[in-house]
Amino acid sequence: MTGDTSPWDEDYRRRGDLWGGAPAPLPDLPAGAAVLEVGCGNGKTLAALLRRSSRVAAVDISPHAVALARRHPDTAPASLGVADARHLPFCEGAFDAVVLVHIIGHLPEPGRRAAAAEVCRVLRTGGTAFFRGFSVEDMRAGKGAETEPQTFRRGEGIITHYFTEDEVRELFAPLVPVFLRTHRWRMRVRGRDLPRAEIEAVFKDGRD
Repeated sequence: MTGDTSPWDEDYRRRGDLWGGAPAPLPDLPAGAAVLEVGCGNGKTLAALLRRSSRVAAVDISPHAVALARRHPDTAPASLGVADARHLPFCEGAFDAVVLVHIIGHLPEPGRRAAAAEVCRVLRTGGTAFFRGFSVEDMRAGKGAETEPQTFRRGEGIITHYFTEDEVRELFAPLVPVFLRTHRWRMRVRGRDLPRAEIEAVFKDGRD
């Protein structure tokens, strides 16, 4: 994941693999596509990306997360490194696709804009960006201390921002949205069905 270095790295140090289970649905990618995952965490999504492309790079701001990802045998072909989403260590136009799964929402507003600008910078003309982040309709929106509008800090110091569709569309301009929707489902917690919601988006770089 990506956010303030201290809370995330401490969480990975204490708890190890934070994310398990099946990854979120991923796009089809050409076998030779150069793919970047921003905020790879302990490698949950990374292994699935490697089944779609043989050229995958991944970064995370947490050294402990990157170390955990490197230990998984399914992620061995990937190029892994420690980096901040707001300052990606790659050349302009280096990737055919960039994947961000619940990453930018863990940054404050200036950081979200910086990270989105970096995605635009490293994406090739005609490339594709895949975004997933929590919606303002999610049951956890409003929980914790509000640090900015629709941004809340949990007890361990990690912030989460809850997006609207219009906000995501504006955040990634000048990329063109080709798919943008709110995915809604129900989660049963202590006998109650509670709403979960996240924004899913696919953007194309149509710049000449």
